[in-house]
Amino acid sequence: MSGRLTVVGIGPGDARYRTPEAEDALAAADALYGYAPYLDRLPTRQNQARCPSNNRKERARARSALQHAAEGTCVALVSGGDPGVFAMAAAVCEEIEAGPAAWRSLDVRVVPGVTAMLAVAARIGAPLGHDFCALSLSDNLKPWELIERRLDAAARAEFVIALYNPMSRARPRQLGMAFERLRKYLPPTTPVVFGRAVGRPDEQVSVTTLAMAEDSADMATLVIVGSPQTRVIVRPGRSPLVYTPRAAQGWPA
Repeated sequence: MSGRLTVVGIGPGDARYRTPEAEDALAAADALYGYAPYLDRLPTRQNQARCPSNNRKERARARSALQHAAEGTCVALVSGGDPGVFAMAAAVCEEIEAGPAAWRSLDVRVVPGVTAMLAVAARIGAPLGHDFCALSLSDNLKPWELIERRLDAAARAEFVIALYNPMSRARPRQLGMAFERLRKYLPPTTPVVFGRAVGRPDEQVSVTTLAMAEDSADMATLVIVGSPQTRVIVRPGRSPLVYTPRAAQGWPA
């Protein structure tokens, strides 16, 4: 029997955000690996093993899933959002490169999902309508000095910036430090969107400005910092629309 490892993105929330391809991959798996709260979002299937693990155990989780697949099992490794965006697909590739030769001959597939910045952007309008970038504020895998350089470069280039992993109990200061850095380059009126738990019952989305933005977030929050061209359309009785025009400022549409 030939094993297979499928890295599956399950999107930001409940089942309506999962693609048909993701549903098929999950249903076909003999074993599911993933961060425990992500596995809890999935239906229980008879004769399907579940192997939950801690959020800080990505590489160990990838190794375990690969080893299980190498034994001839059809394994699905679950990732929140999209598995290729600050998530498990890269961890699997790292382990394959460093691991035994047998892992390179495995059938490995990646199934995309809706990543957090797309889910939050869709809730509020089209803040990613022009050029944008994504940065993780976690310094678990890179130094804070590198994060600072990238924040500076993105702000100077006037990208819209999606901030993943803005803060946690172990990293309570990163988001505030990032805002202070961005305020050196961006107008105080720059729109900032906070999207927490989008696609789940406790979803919260709010819009403020860079001048008023507070370092109040958690690991379930995605923050979008607009560019100097990002606009807010106020709508009486309705939520505002935030968008970034597709054409560069001063360029013919």
